[in-house]
Amino acid sequence: MSASAAHAAEAAPAAGRGAAAQAFQIPPGPLGPALSQFAGAAGIVLSFDAQLTDGRRTPGLSGRYTVEQGLDALLAGSGLRATRDTRGNYGLQAAPASAAPAAGAVAQLGSIEVTGNQLGDITEGTGSYTSGTIATSTRIVLTPRETPQSLSVVTRQEMDDFNLTSIDKVMEHTPGVTITTFDSERTVYWSRGFAINNFQYDGIPMQRNSAYSAGNTLSDMAIYDRVEVLKGATGLLTGAGDPGATINLVRKRPTREFQGHVSAGVGTYDTYRGELDVSGPLNASGSVRARAVAAYEDKHSHLDNYRRRTPVFYGVLEADLTSDTLLTIGADYQNNTPRGSTWGGIPLFDSEGNFNRTSRSYSPAARWSNWEQYTRTAFATLEHNFANDWVVKLQLNHQINGYDAQLGSIGAGNPNPADGSGTSLWLGEYIGKTVSDAADVYASGPFELFGRKHELVLGGSIAKRHWTNTGYGPGAYDGTVADFYGWNGDVPEPVWSAPYENEETTHERGVYAAGRWNLRDDLKVITGGRWARYRNAEQGQDESGVFVPYAGVVYDLNRNFSLYGSYTGIFNPQSAQDEAGRTLDPLEGKSLEAGMKAEFFDGRVNGSLAYFRIKQDNYAEATGGTTPSGGVAYRAVDGVTTRGFEATLSGEVLPNWQVHAGYTHQVSRLDSERVSTEDPSNQFSLYTTYRLSGALRGLTLGGGARWQGKTWADVSNPVHGTVEHRMASRWLFDAMARYEFDRHLSATLSVENLFDKKYYTLMSFYNTYSWGTPRTVLLNLRYQF
Repeated sequence: MSASAAHAAEAAPAAGRGAAAQAFQIPPGPLGPALSQFAGAAGIVLSFDAQLTDGRRTPGLSGRYTVEQGLDALLAGSGLRATRDTRGNYGLQAAPASAAPAAGAVAQLGSIEVTGNQLGDITEGTGSYTSGTIATSTRIVLTPRETPQSLSVVTRQEMDDFNLTSIDKVMEHTPGVTITTFDSERTVYWSRGFAINNFQYDGIPMQRNSAYSAGNTLSDMAIYDRVEVLKGATGLLTGAGDPGATINLVRKRPTREFQGHVSAGVGTYDTYRGELDVSGPLNASGSVRARAVAAYEDKHSHLDNYRRRTPVFYGVLEADLTSDTLLTIGADYQNNTPRGSTWGGIPLFDSEGNFNRTSRSYSPAARWSNWEQYTRTAFATLEHNFANDWVVKLQLNHQINGYDAQLGSIGAGNPNPADGSGTSLWLGEYIGKTVSDAADVYASGPFELFGRKHELVLGGSIAKRHWTNTGYGPGAYDGTVADFYGWNGDVPEPVWSAPYENEETTHERGVYAAGRWNLRDDLKVITGGRWARYRNAEQGQDESGVFVPYAGVVYDLNRNFSLYGSYTGIFNPQSAQDEAGRTLDPLEGKSLEAGMKAEFFDGRVNGSLAYFRIKQDNYAEATGGTTPSGGVAYRAVDGVTTRGFEATLSGEVLPNWQVHAGYTHQVSRLDSERVSTEDPSNQFSLYTTYRLSGALRGLTLGGGARWQGKTWADVSNPVHGTVEHRMASRWLFDAMARYEFDRHLSATLSVENLFDKKYYTLMSFYNTYSWGTPRTVLLNLRYQF
């Protein structure tokens, strides 16, 4: 029996459920994952041997079907048929060459061919560490093998297995992504030599302001089905940004059958967490469905005097306005309320120029220091399916990312080893928010040309971001720290004064198109582009008519392996001016990638091997002169170039054995000099679980390992001036175990940093560092209903 199929359909026996027709939207592709998705949506138990579906594909499903009709449509032409036992559970068997359906079997219908155009396959309930289909690269729904770019997906199952409750933890599991900790409330993700500030929520692009963080890297995972990371330049759908990668967080959706779970967890450093997730129909026909999620976490830390409370709420409603029209509306809410927030890290050197080693519990923050961040989102989509398999979809998104920070943390100076003198507090109060509104509309579907069926996407988007900030100084406050080593954070808060204001408004508009050309059965070519407009008056940025290209090719060697290549672009406006006072052209990111992709066991295992080259041009280099207004003048030169390769593997490599692994090598250079050296050149990750059977049935064991090579950066030493500071390579290990007492109740124990490795990350431009998290343990009890 396929473990992934069993997990996807684990529900109460469904005798008699097949009588009511439901609406389904399952794209064509490998048969096994499609059956798992159907079973999860229909609320049935479907068990089958993975070898039965290996190598078989399905034409997909679109419209309203009973369970029996839906199974027959998916199995049409496969040589298989569905059977139902006396308990109402379903199975598969080979269909006789010519025979009437056996008693209890499902009658076969004609083939139905559709083109799905949603966000891709839901991973919740599949039990899998790999995705079925995704639409992040072009809005055309494709399997990972059909997508000519590197892609990593952390599924709902992997998040549940390893207690990945935050986006930081998800990024730790993502091959090719590294994390730099700025302070207790800010992290920065890196991919292919560039910081990742491009985020998407259900495919709607948003930009993160990393200096004034407001919730993006504190996102709780309770409300998300999966997190997709598309590597390289992603300007076709993203618009402006850097060419490293884009992170797409895909929310959970309502289900047609009533289901849910409640969980409670307790862990080290006084960590307490609870979740409630309820989903199901609101009327008898199931045409209106809703889902509500609530989570609350209260945790302390290895840092002295630190605590953060995080409430999360999410609600979403789906309504079938007609059999072909779907309306979705929803909202989410998250607060992050800390105390004892650090601002920057620990001073890197003492006054004698030596590494300023402290205990891992040492916090440079004042007790009152805090950096509250919050997110409020409202969204709506309207999707209509036409009879010719075309889809039109309108997406609307309103999001507020805000912060309220009163900050005090030791960052200035270098402590004297003899008496702890020589340091002082960084102090500041910042209150602000970014209000973002975005709309995206597109049409997608198949068309015939030269006797072959191709696919086309035509769309347009508009976005506005308005950032406001009020900053305050500490007035006459004396921030001198008498004894760095005896510091306990117990100092009064300043009376904040001398406010100043910041305000920026950014407008982005674009139209985009992409076509997937079916040149032969084994050869597909994707071409497309975006015509973009970007304006930020406060920064003197006004770019129109910017063209961002997209091109890709996929050639199938056989049913398991494909060769692929792609050329993608992105742009990022800049405010630097030349000596004549002209604003420099936008940074222009170009990404070239080529490699091989593999798919096994009907898509239950996906692998890739990629070579990539990324270049960002129009880099601003100081000329030594000035602008007409007296500012520093710059000229545009060739920018950073990153070259490397990446290998990944994800999915069920053997029955009950899930794996997510990757290795990345990369080198970034600017004018032949190594840059981005805080992003390691080499990194490896492996996470795996195995579900036991027989006498140990119900027990799942798993573990993980992360390795990154040495990193370094130029920093300022009080004795030796500018020096190169190196950090050694490191291994980190995790472990987990879950026991399922029955199909409702389970307990999961997860351990991070199993061997309690002591390490730190560097914030080089402020000459500070932050200790990594020591060993942590969490026990979570979950009841599924």
